[in-house]
Amino acid sequence: MAKHTDNLTEPQDARSCLVMAALRIFAEKGFAAATTRNICQLAGANISAIRYYFGDKAGLYRAAFIEPMGDTPCHLALAACADLPLPQALALFFREFLAPLKQGETSRLAMKLRFREMVEPTGVWQEEIDAEIKPLHDVLLALLQRHFALAEPDDDLQRLAFAVIGMAVHFYVGQDVVACLAPQLLATPADIEILAERLVGYAVAIIADEVQRRLSVGSDSLSDTKTS
Repeated sequence: MAKHTDNLTEPQDARSCLVMAALRIFAEKGFAAATTRNICQLAGANISAIRYYFGDKAGLYRAAFIEPMGDTPCHLALAACADLPLPQALALFFREFLAPLKQGETSRLAMKLRFREMVEPTGVWQEEIDAEIKPLHDVLLALLQRHFALAEPDDDLQRLAFAVIGMAVHFYVGQDVVACLAPQLLATPADIEILAERLVGYAVAIIADEVQRRLSVGSDSLSDTKTS
């Protein structure tokens, strides 16, 4: 029985080793400069394993780009709770969005690979925008649209959505800066949970300020109408 279990888990382990080795080498060298031989040497795998699991180098690159950050899109979890009050929905959003940071070095390499993809595009970054980033933005925009009771999202709602998401995004793109200036903020999974909780409060405050701004603009418009 134990031998049977090992046989079941070994293929997944070999595949995972290839993905993680590819993540490191692609992040360090980029797609063009990285070689499948170097990746297999680091993973302790045969080159034929790439063909077996991923088809080719491009398939391995796509897996290394996507899989280490998690296999459940954040926008699906957020959409599932679209009927929750806004603070609870935001709490879910930030917890899900920041969860990959708990992987430490893996998260840092995944971000480095995304920087490389922007400079040396293979098309995978655009795929992620279409499959992950845009749906997440659309779900958050819909939550804000409901909160503000708008028939359609306007430009200020778009700005607000980018501002809310941007607070969390900075802890990905600025990981090295955070590590230098305040490493304790991302030191443990518990620290990242605290960060998610704080970002909810900041987001609620930003949204409340936008509510007041809109009320003020509406009041000014009404006063101008009465004066004229």
